[in-house]
Amino acid sequence: MDIDILLTLQEFRDGIGACLVSFMSKMSFIGEMTTVLAITALIYWCVNKEFGKYLLMGWSGNRVANGLLKVTACVYRPWIRDPRIIPDAEAKALATGYSFPSGHSMNAASLYGGGVIRKELSKTLRVLLAVIMVLIAFSRNFLGVHTPQDVLVGMGVGLLVMWLTAKLMAWVDAHPEKDILVMCVGIGISIAVAVFAAIKSYPTNYDAAGNLLVDGAKMANDTYKGVGWCVGFLVGWVLEKRYVNFSTDVPMMTRMTRVVAGLLGFYVVSMIFASLLKSWIPGAPSTIISTFIQMFYVSYLFPLCITHSKPLRE
Repeated sequence: MDIDILLTLQEFRDGIGACLVSFMSKMSFIGEMTTVLAITALIYWCVNKEFGKYLLMGWSGNRVANGLLKVTACVYRPWIRDPRIIPDAEAKALATGYSFPSGHSMNAASLYGGGVIRKELSKTLRVLLAVIMVLIAFSRNFLGVHTPQDVLVGMGVGLLVMWLTAKLMAWVDAHPEKDILVMCVGIGISIAVAVFAAIKSYPTNYDAAGNLLVDGAKMANDTYKGVGWCVGFLVGWVLEKRYVNFSTDVPMMTRMTRVVAGLLGFYVVSMIFASLLKSWIPGAPSTIISTFIQMFYVSYLFPLCITHSKPLRE
């Protein structure tokens, strides 16, 4: 049934629905991992620190959960399961890892769904965020890179993680001395997920020509990314909370200065440094270290720069 739904959407996309491809591609883009991290970082640095911290923690947890579920289920992408599925070329090129559950849907549930869960936001804004979350999930079906169950489970698990994150942060606020415990437990879970992804066996199915359909080791790369991001956040979160404690209660010009400076540093860490690191350290360690540094920059290093730079502080 899931393939039949994708074939129906594909026929529509290739016909009168062609005008929607660009729009759906843009919706998919705002659900990508790096895009969601950048938006969440700006909220954390420039808009509302506490809300941004909640989003960063929830997204980090969702990335680990998504990585664990993907390497456990090992579900192939729709076009591998059925050659009649011809996904949008651009979306296919960016579709990494196994298919179930959808990473974009969990990203959308983290950022946009996370806003829906927080009742202090206005009802109108929460409805808008819910619509964006659903559109991002549906775009993955429309573009042919995920099945309906991929996105439905992705949204469901993503929202559950965000709800649990809200409860966890409320508990930490009531017991601030427990932050080290939360960090240690989170790092322990993340390391366990990375080890599981590294040592487990993966399906080895071949096509008619004898070529391996999917390389499980490559599929686990997104899992390693999630581990690095989660550990980077947890370490940065504790250090910022205990030794930096920056504020987002600043003038608009200061906020805009943070946007420019923060995104510039984010680009250097994400694009330039990560590329260099891959040439120095091969395989999974490179992926984990690069994403650790990326999130550590977001959660601690740039906030530290904020407190030591007058244009960013006042």
